[in-house]
Amino acid sequence: MEELKQIVERFRQMEVAPYGNLPERTRRLISFAVLTTLGTIQSIPEEVAGALAQGVEPEAIAEAVIQCTPYAGCAKALETLQAVESAMQAQGIALPLKSRTTVSADTRFAQGLAAQHAIFGQEPIDRQREAAPPELRHIQDYLSAYCFGDFYTREAIDLKTRELLTFCILCALGGCEPQLRGHIGGNLHVGNDRQTLLSAVTWCVPYIGFPRALNAISCVNEIAKE
Repeated sequence: MEELKQIVERFRQMEVAPYGNLPERTRRLISFAVLTTLGTIQSIPEEVAGALAQGVEPEAIAEAVIQCTPYAGCAKALETLQAVESAMQAQGIALPLKSRTTVSADTRFAQGLAAQHAIFGQEPIDRQREAAPPELRHIQDYLSAYCFGDFYTREAIDLKTRELLTFCILCALGGCEPQLRGHIGGNLHVGNDRQTLLSAVTWCVPYIGFPRALNAISCVNEIAKE
């Protein structure tokens, strides 16, 4: 056990960490998003302590976990958030944290659609909605109101960072290459360039392994050409 930990930690600190252009805060938030997606919560207390020591806000840590909900599913998000809150309490953080929601039942659809337009452009989203067959239009509505309305509009993490987290969530899930390509385009649209995406994938390698990381890099090379 200790030998394996040493191998992984050496790889993370000596090879992975020096690469790329990501701020420490962003790296920490990516770690929480990926751990949530993988359903690996044993290291959450250590991750929380480390992130807080680096000045990452408790609300941002929680939001990185919450952002996983429409992609990795509610069970993983709820389980990880519980572990995060327990770890925060152990660190002396007062709970509950302030709510970061900005939408209501009446505004979530419109604000979610606006977020989709901001990330992907108005024409592609409107075309996608119009092309949906009648029996699948509810899915388009769910995407706008739930995925983007309930989550992308939340505070504590800006839209650019949320979209980068989503990219990492999809990298960790694997088998989501069509959605991954779409969100690579979304990342480019909101200002996360090719180097940022490659830096994010590189940070994910110790967590997700090489096959999923290489698949993600292939998608980046396809959509975010040099």
